[in-house]
Amino acid sequence: QEVRIAFDGDAVLFGDEAERVFQSQGLDAFHAHETAHASQPLAAGPFKPLLLALQRLQRQPARPMRIRTALVTARSAPAHERAMRTLMDWHIDIDEAMFLGGLPKGEFLREFEPDFFFDDQTGHVQSAAPHVPSGHVVAGVANPPT
Repeated sequence: QEVRIAFDGDAVLFGDEAERVFQSQGLDAFHAHETAHASQPLAAGPFKPLLLALQRLQRQPARPMRIRTALVTARSAPAHERAMRTLMDWHIDIDEAMFLGGLPKGEFLREFEPDFFFDDQTGHVQSAAPHVPSGHVVAGVANPPT
């Protein structure tokens, strides 16, 4: 009686501002950008409304099914701070946060056992798909219009 949903961060829960810096300038520039903007919340991504709806359901007093949410992201320190501060600014509590520092997500997701996982990058979806139901979010700089 538990539904588990896992989300990537950039271009899924959050906008893709930081991902754009990473893709155009590299990892060092990404870390510098995120450190400099740590206190500024990230913009909303396409799945923020879903996470907010899940949060409202989680807060209902008498719910028959438990909902667990997770942030599963390639971010690591120091870029993790901005993601967590953004969720706090949105008044969203997540149950799990996995900052993987670029490691493949599939093995970690296999252990969390989500019912659904959403990511904007096909490589992460392919890593996760053998282990958990995975959906590709066609948003952000990693998914340019064809």
